[in-house]
Parts: sequence; C-alpha cells; structure tokens
Amino acid sequence: MSRIGRQPIPVPAGVDITMDDGQITVKGPKGTLTRSLRPEVTIRRENGTLHVERQGDNKTERAMHGLTRTLVNNMVVGVTQGYQKVLEISGVGYRASKQGSNLQLNVGYSHPVEVAPRPGIEFEVGQDVNTRAPIITVRGIDKELVGQTAAEIRGVKKPEPYKGKGIRYQGEVIRRKAGKSAKAGGKGGKK
Repeated sequence: MSRIGRQPIPVPAGVDITMDDGQITVKGPKGTLTRSLRPEVTIRRENGTLHVERQGDNKTERAMHGLTRTLVNNMVVGVTQGYQKVLEISGVGYRASKQGSNLQLNVGYSHPVEVAPRPGIEFEVGQDVNTRAPIITVRGIDKELVGQTAAEIRGVKKPEPYKGKGIRYQGEVIRRKAGKSAKAGGKGGKK
C-alpha cells in the first residue's frame, strides 16, 4: 500500500464535497475546484474524512493511489486556506508594478513585460522588509495554477549565475560562478 495514498484526508467544517461521474467538486469559503478522477481509484467518505482506495495492485493503480490522494488534499487545502508563491527581484533598476490586475515587469529589457493573471490568480507587489528588494506574491486556490504562474513569471528573467540578477523564488539559492580571471603574466596576446 502507498504510505501517502492510505492516509485519510480530513474535511474541515464549511467544505462541501460532491462526487459524480468520475469528477470531484470541492466547494469551500475561498471558492470551488473541480477535477476529473482516474478510473483506477475510488474515494470513500467516512466520518468527516475521505479515503482514497485503488481497485487492484498493478503499477498504474499504485501510481494513481498516492497521486489522487495528494491532488484531492490540495483541493481541500486550497478552498480553505489558499496557496501563495513569493518571488524576489534582484538587480539595479529592476522593478515590478501592477497595472489594473496585470503585472508589469521592468527587468532589463528595452520594454516592460506585462503578465496577465489567469482566472483565479491574483498578484500583489511589495518590498522585502529586510533587503528592500521588490517582491511579487502570486495567490490562488489551485496549487498547480499558482506554481505554474510563478514559474512563468520567473521565466521572464531567470537569475543569472554571475551577479544573481533576475527573478527568483523567495529563499532560492543561486549557485554563483566565478567571473573572468586575468591571464597570468605577459600582455595577454597570442604569439
């Protein structure tokens, strides 16, 4: 048995779960999420918890057991607490601002880059208390969508390894490289 798959999913008060025709719908105080379920697994409700069970013991069913349990748990957490990813911008003159609901990034290009939020995603722009660096907070109820949006924003200007300039996740460590070193001895030309 999958160690993750056999753990029960607690359903907090105020969360309504509906299962029909291979789909699960989770409705909570922050919104509603719907996901299709694979036929290899079934979900059973018992005493305020959900239990994910698989039909057999082949490789696909074992793989879907833990995955389905995690996806359903992420839905329950999303509609009750929500998810967020924080990105830091480092570089001289690099900044971010909000234009309506869109995010505008000035990160060293000749033009500002505008990022439109997907439905269910919102942006917040602020400053880090310690470093005074601009930070972007991506919020939403769908964990997958929050992570994908944050990755796309990071992809606009990935942190480079020499000076560390660019957009990175908060707490992400960038492996730095040594720059060019002076040639030892002589004038530096070929003979």
